[in-house]
Amino acid sequence: MVTKRRRPRARPPESLVVERVQTGVRMEKRLVKVLKALAEVKDLSLGDLLEGICLHAFDGKLPFSEETRRQIAELKRIYGLSLDASASHRLSERGDVR
Repeated sequence: MVTKRRRPRARPPESLVVERVQTGVRMEKRLVKVLKALAEVKDLSLGDLLEGICLHAFDGKLPFSEETRRQIAELKRIYGLSLDASASHRLSERGDVR
């Protein structure tokens, strides 16, 4: 009789207690729609998604797997978001004077 070795169970990640604050940021409308939809797909709050993106970016790491990037591409298509990283720091609203 062959017995299988059990893999040791991974420990659940230690919970980190933080203080969160409400923020009133303004963002491009279609970008917010894609972020909200992605948060829904991943069963996260929008705040948790944004925190994860920022923490990964601060460490110079990609925040999304290849599968998630495919999901983002589909959501961008659905919501008509054609902006990419090259648009960063170039966005303005009607009536803005720069």
